[in-house]
Amino acid sequence: MGKIRAGKRCARFANRRGAAGRLRRHTGLMQESLVRALRAQRPQIRTRWEALLRIERANTPLANPDALVFMLDWTLDEMFTALGGPHARRRIPRAVEGAAGKAHCPCGRNPLLTYFAAGEQALDEALVLAQADLPALDPVVRDAAFAELTLVVREISRREIESFCAVCQYRLGAQTTAVAGSTAARV
Repeated sequence: MGKIRAGKRCARFANRRGAAGRLRRHTGLMQESLVRALRAQRPQIRTRWEALLRIERANTPLANPDALVFMLDWTLDEMFTALGGPHARRRIPRAVEGAAGKAHCPCGRNPLLTYFAAGEQALDEALVLAQADLPALDPVVRDAAFAELTLVVREISRREIESFCAVCQYRLGAQTTAVAGSTAARV
């Protein structure tokens, strides 16, 4: 009765209460020392994020960096709250199961796509610098910190990008074009 059958689908990794639950803890809360180090770099993160925004070509007037920089402080507040807050542990299982992929915009005109890509790069660079100051940091903890940061950034970006896409005037046109394209491909 205690043996695990090799052919049983839920016997090992598919069992949500078994192995998968233990794997999720790998991306648990980021160490407080790393969160503090990131918070200490906040002015540099903001400066780098803005610089990266200005490098990218704006594909719409709303993607102009001057129109987006006002959001930097709010977004950083959201990210630091998510990284160090008590609600982070409840957020992780949903984020891990939801595949930490980047948000999608059907028409590609969402100005937040570039905004959050630049932010993710700036935060990754800051985390690398913070980890370099801690040479005794365990590689598993280092990888978990990157996974957690990626989950936080992508969860916030997905929420904001999807909200913007919900009111986009090109949304229906992009969906119609996509449906027409897939229908034409079948013929």
